[in-house]
Amino acid sequence: MKALGRHILVEFSGCNAEVLNDVSVIERSMIEAAQIAGATVINSTFHHFSPWGVSGVVVIQESHLAIHTWPEYRYAAVDLFTCGDSVDPWVSFEHLKKAFQANYSAIEMNRGSLHVIKKTDFQPKQLRAEPSFDLKKGFQMERNVCFTDKDENQALSLRYTGDVLFDETNPFQRVRVLDSYSHGKFLAINNMVMCTERDEFHYHEMITHPALQAHGNAKNVLVIGGGDGGTIREIFKYDQIQNVTMVEIDEAVIRASKEHLPTIACEFNNPKLNLIIGDGIQFVKEAAPNTYDVIIVDGSDPVGPAQGLFTAEFYTNCKNALKEGGIIVTQGESPMFHEGTFVELNHCLKGIFGKGNVHTMLFHATTYPSGMWSLQVGVKGSFHPAKDFNKDKARQFSMDKGLKYYNEDVHSSAFALPTFVRTMLGDNA
Repeated sequence: MKALGRHILVEFSGCNAEVLNDVSVIERSMIEAAQIAGATVINSTFHHFSPWGVSGVVVIQESHLAIHTWPEYRYAAVDLFTCGDSVDPWVSFEHLKKAFQANYSAIEMNRGSLHVIKKTDFQPKQLRAEPSFDLKKGFQMERNVCFTDKDENQALSLRYTGDVLFDETNPFQRVRVLDSYSHGKFLAINNMVMCTERDEFHYHEMITHPALQAHGNAKNVLVIGGGDGGTIREIFKYDQIQNVTMVEIDEAVIRASKEHLPTIACEFNNPKLNLIIGDGIQFVKEAAPNTYDVIIVDGSDPVGPAQGLFTAEFYTNCKNALKEGGIIVTQGESPMFHEGTFVELNHCLKGIFGKGNVHTMLFHATTYPSGMWSLQVGVKGSFHPAKDFNKDKARQFSMDKGLKYYNEDVHSSAFALPTFVRTMLGDNA
């Protein structure tokens, strides 16, 4: 041994940009690179850099592997530092080169050259205790990796185990299920959190129960989207429901949810469900007039296949498919996060249903951007969903069904808007 450590500085260029922006792929590749070289992994810490890129380090018994990526340049800077003779950092280098599909330049330096430094007789006053587990088994590895739902200005991060339970990219979108420490397993579509085991009931109870309680006797319901299954789970808590038609464009969302989120996706085998894998926009366009008591549009943000769910043509077709006295409820984005879309959707619905027949609800959605989320309600009739509902019936229902967010008071108060939201929507007059 000529030195205490070997240090390889690597410039990876021409890399796969998608890989360089994926924290789970980067973390897994770095851990594998360490283990393949024979290193003992102690822990890992990785996170999305802002606005894109990944930073992280794998701490090994023999030192560390560190990385920072610039996807926009298809470039990554990597440090591979090992102590002693037992681990060859060039083995790690070869693994990462393949994982990143990269060109490279690299230089190795000896650290702590024994020609320059000499060992002393130093003895620490207090010796460290031996670990209570076998590091070589790898089971005690501590991982610190975060999934980040972000735009160029803000972000929400959930620390997760590092394991990706489901990951599939299809012509519609990328669907993943990951397991977080604070919120349990969660569904992510196109790098956006759709629902988590811990707080999904906020959204699913509010997108269903205010509309169904206000209607009072819905029997035939149409759900557009909602592939995680939470919305139909709530609908089937009503005994009078005779038929639910659900149109989900991406079968992978349903498959991922049934496999990994069974408490949410627990009603897909209900005999009253007519599940259609197809385009909800086209389905509504071709739907027979006066068919549904309630239509629930449970779509994601207005990107990808959900973009068409935010158009006047779509909501005009929805109104035609509603029976007289019917209600449509649609997720309406956040007034704090997607102000433009929030306002445009509200005005779009008012142009179709009439100003007095469109109502906005706000509720807490703790893992959605800003934590404040909206639902837009259109009524094909003359009643008011916040006032014309049976409060005693809603109270008894929420108690009997063990609801965790919705109750009769939340029903009414959700329609009470802060002044800044009223101003935003032009409802101050």
